[in-house]
Amino acid sequence: MLRTPVCDILGIEYPIIQGGMAWLGTYELVSAVSEAGGLGTIGSGNAPGEWVRQQIRATRDRTRKPFAVNVLMVSPFVKEVIDTVVEEKVPVVAFGAGQPGIFFPRLKEAGIRIMPVVSAVALARRLQRSGADVIVAEGMESGGHIGETTTMALVPQVVSAVQIPVIAAGGIADGRGLAAALALGAQGIQMGTRFICSTECIAHPRFKEKVTRAGDRDTIITGRSTGHPVRCLENKLARQFVELEKNNAPVEEFEKLGVGKMPLGVIQGDLEGGSLMAGQICGLVSEVTSAREIILKTMSEAEEAIARMAALRQGSR
Repeated sequence: MLRTPVCDILGIEYPIIQGGMAWLGTYELVSAVSEAGGLGTIGSGNAPGEWVRQQIRATRDRTRKPFAVNVLMVSPFVKEVIDTVVEEKVPVVAFGAGQPGIFFPRLKEAGIRIMPVVSAVALARRLQRSGADVIVAEGMESGGHIGETTTMALVPQVVSAVQIPVIAAGGIADGRGLAAALALGAQGIQMGTRFICSTECIAHPRFKEKVTRAGDRDTIITGRSTGHPVRCLENKLARQFVELEKNNAPVEEFEKLGVGKMPLGVIQGDLEGGSLMAGQICGLVSEVTSAREIILKTMSEAEEAIARMAALRQGSR
């Protein structure tokens, strides 16, 4: 069985992590991923601590296996979410969209594993010094908030820069991506877009269908001028954001246009007026299956890919 050291650190069977997607990383998906041997992640987004507590307890009602909570540093509730994960003794805390080092000592004291998501080498180094246990290096192919470097370029540079395990994220949806990540020096992968199209994910069926029908060029990046670029499926709303950028609109107009648009798209299924965050790899996602099937198929494909590479080496002798 394909197993890496990060599995022991996180207490999981397979080196596959579900990305902490706001609105979609709920207990239904999280418990299914963890129960199948991966690491499910509650996406706290901008939710208050009490909502996160309910999700933690609902997850524990469905699995005894480890799971994570993703804490968004730009959330107005970040401090109370930290209070909640400490009080609830969550096994792993992931961080995104900021520099979370200030919270590390408290999490360490509580025995919680720390797994920040980074899009740059310098931040990876800084967070290792602060006490991170695992680094998720996420390339700009991913859905949602993105950096400027691709996964292929970012992952090996982060691996070379830190001494702790690295997880590859961004543009990965199958076992070939896992095998490639391992070849780059990572010890596992994080997938978000692929898990949108799982039966347990609460995403609206129309959004799931949109993802499965998308091609390699169907995503668009908006918000570059605000300093917070976002990758999503192209639709009417995305084009409105692009138009605001062309007109050099103030940040306040972007914020006003974006209010409530993510649940409108991914939960309510408004495919034109809602925000449909998804990664470039959606062109490889063609069906909706269970989280268990996604994980087991990914592992099988990775082992096949690694065997093919080994055969190439033997053939050169």
